[in-house]
Amino acid sequence: MAIRRIFNICVAFLVLGCLTHSSSAGSKVVSDETEYLAVFMEGKKVGYAVQSRIVSDGQVTTREEVSITVSRMGISMTMEMAETSIETTAGEPLAFEAEQKLGAMVMKMAGQVDKQGQVSLTTTSMGAQQKSTIEWPQGAVMAEGLRLLSLKKGMEEGTQYFAKIFSPGILQAVHAQVRFGPKQSVDLLGRVVTLQQVTTTLNMPGSGDIITTSYVDQDLRVQKSIMPIAGIQVEMIACAKEFAMGRNDTLELIDKMFLASPEPLDNLSEAKSITYYLVPTQDIPEVTIPSTDNQKVQQLKNGRATVTVEPVTARAGVKFPYRGRDQTLLDVTKPTRFLQSDHEQVIALARQAVGDAEDAAEAARKIEAFVGEYIENRSLSVGYASAAEVAASRQGDCSEFAVLTAAMCRAVGIPAQVVVGVAYVSDFGGHQGFGGHAWTQAYVGGRWIGLDASFRGGGRGGYDAGHIALAVGDGEPADFFNLAATLGQFKIERVVVRKK
Repeated sequence: MAIRRIFNICVAFLVLGCLTHSSSAGSKVVSDETEYLAVFMEGKKVGYAVQSRIVSDGQVTTREEVSITVSRMGISMTMEMAETSIETTAGEPLAFEAEQKLGAMVMKMAGQVDKQGQVSLTTTSMGAQQKSTIEWPQGAVMAEGLRLLSLKKGMEEGTQYFAKIFSPGILQAVHAQVRFGPKQSVDLLGRVVTLQQVTTTLNMPGSGDIITTSYVDQDLRVQKSIMPIAGIQVEMIACAKEFAMGRNDTLELIDKMFLASPEPLDNLSEAKSITYYLVPTQDIPEVTIPSTDNQKVQQLKNGRATVTVEPVTARAGVKFPYRGRDQTLLDVTKPTRFLQSDHEQVIALARQAVGDAEDAAEAARKIEAFVGEYIENRSLSVGYASAAEVAASRQGDCSEFAVLTAAMCRAVGIPAQVVVGVAYVSDFGGHQGFGGHAWTQAYVGGRWIGLDASFRGGGRGGYDAGHIALAVGDGEPADFFNLAATLGQFKIERVVVRKK
């Protein structure tokens, strides 16, 4: 299941939480301005965060590091992310770096921002470099720019402003609404101090919100923050370095990450469609779930919704590669940093899987079946690997199956995307219900068809009506934002199964 990917997003947004209000109000050269925070989930210490800031030669370098260690079915997993932003003392972006360590996998990104707003990006994975150019999001700021904006707006209770925060870890700008609240007495692991409350609402278009409640000192340094992600309460608390980086407790994620089903769902291959009746578990206007070719969403009163999942059938006789002019479809035949469809080994595997097939639907199904068998080690200790890494290692779980399937489809010219959401399992480590999951969709003959190589290889048959999609994209970290934001916001009250 996609649990570790959700918590990669958790780490990314913990870093954003650091960025939102960090660094002192001074501007002198400082070499030891470092803060340490302990990270807690569900009351258990699971890691640490480190914030540092240096001002020198007209530049401000801000670095944020977060590390968390959790357990999945007794297997320990550590995820680390570090982001460095380099800005002028006026808050203008100059450069950034990000490093993600997810299990044995390491990915590094470095960007240089020119005066025209072009970003020269270098991504390094498995020793191979990929260079590209992206546009700097207009109006976006990083750590220093955000700090200066906060100082300009002031810290009076009731002050509110909006900002676009660029995250090097997800290579996107996140919309944020910041509101200063009252001063309060806050317990920092037994040390009670007076701090000011700041509420930050993080949002990406088409996704739900993640709301962080922080408590900052007069220099805007975070002393405590509380962030719910995927239904789990995550806290960061300022403390001594020795405690922050000391021994962690064990948090078993499987117990926290499953959505109960009101009844067992047997023989899903025989279901033509399933309608899920969703009820919000929080006071929210509505649950953000997309409609796709395979599922239709209807919003009801009081935040309730129905999701009807009816897998579409691919039309036969469609040739590939895709020769149309739809730019959106052309874009999803191109390589990305996680879907390296131009990688030599990925291309070779795709050709091997497709063989002499000329029909796009047949080719997509052959790739699904091939990947289901190709990944030999369904390891829960892998972080989040790119398609090229999976092709080399032949290990991983649902996320790795999904990215390799999508990249191989693109390698032969079939438009493909990674889908994230929840999927029903009858038994996963003793749990029955819906867990975070990732699969693939391929565009064939005017329709997006579902492909699930992980379930196909596991003997289930592939994509079926037991899948509820929450986001679709290129397998980038930002694609998992809606999963992290939405999971825990609703429960399934009732299901209606229609047989074929």
